[in-house]
Amino acid sequence: MVTTLAIDCGGGGIKASVLDEAGTMRARPLRVPTPYPLPPALFVRTLLDLGLRLPTADRLTVGVPGMIRHGVVVTTPHYVTRSGPRSRVDPDLLAEWSGWDARGALADAFGVPALVLNDAEVHGAGVVAGTGCELVLTLGTGLGSALFDGGVLAPHLELSHAPVRWGTTYDTYVGEPERRRLGDAFWSRRIRQVVDGLRPVFRWDRLYLGGGNSRLIRPEQLARMGDDVVVVPNTAGIVGGVRAWELSTGRRDART
Repeated sequence: MVTTLAIDCGGGGIKASVLDEAGTMRARPLRVPTPYPLPPALFVRTLLDLGLRLPTADRLTVGVPGMIRHGVVVTTPHYVTRSGPRSRVDPDLLAEWSGWDARGALADAFGVPALVLNDAEVHGAGVVAGTGCELVLTLGTGLGSALFDGGVLAPHLELSHAPVRWGTTYDTYVGEPERRRLGDAFWSRRIRQVVDGLRPVFRWDRLYLGGGNSRLIRPEQLARMGDDVVVVPNTAGIVGGVRAWELSTGRRDART
């Protein structure tokens, strides 16, 4: 039986568990706060320390916020800051993270084959049906996204950085600070407006809303979004760590 250590890295916390081939957790998920400032070396040590508290695994899947191409970090919005999401960017951290081979570094550190993807992509791997056009939006510190066509992962787009109105990005428009400012009722209405605006852009067959804040969407707003919109549990960010290896991109991006 092949086991997978799945680590879901967020702006506020890092969660991990070990899963079997069926995606069943073989240990209670563990969570630690994301430390800041966070250079890549500390990131690796944090994940290693977390992994040592769990059963040993045959391979590793890590979901990281930002744009990841073939296991290499192009951009990551939170980890280049001095004290966490929306704090000041540290130029030294920006230089360290940009172009960092996360997949290679983690494979070497853990001594097992590693797969590093955007966190929303791993989340999506845990929920998509594998038929038609399926969009995944994760709601948490900011907005994450992943697009699948017939179960095949499309190239990653940082939708969160696109302007939605008045020069405001999606990340700011529906992120956690705005939810706290607006309250769940008004924030839920804003989520519905975003869904309505994106529908003619993607023409999805199914839209999945995940992430820690998806459970806070008010039922009346969810009902108005349509039957093709589904809220999925946040545990998909870990469970998807197994299924991500079945994706064509996953097979191409794995390294021993």
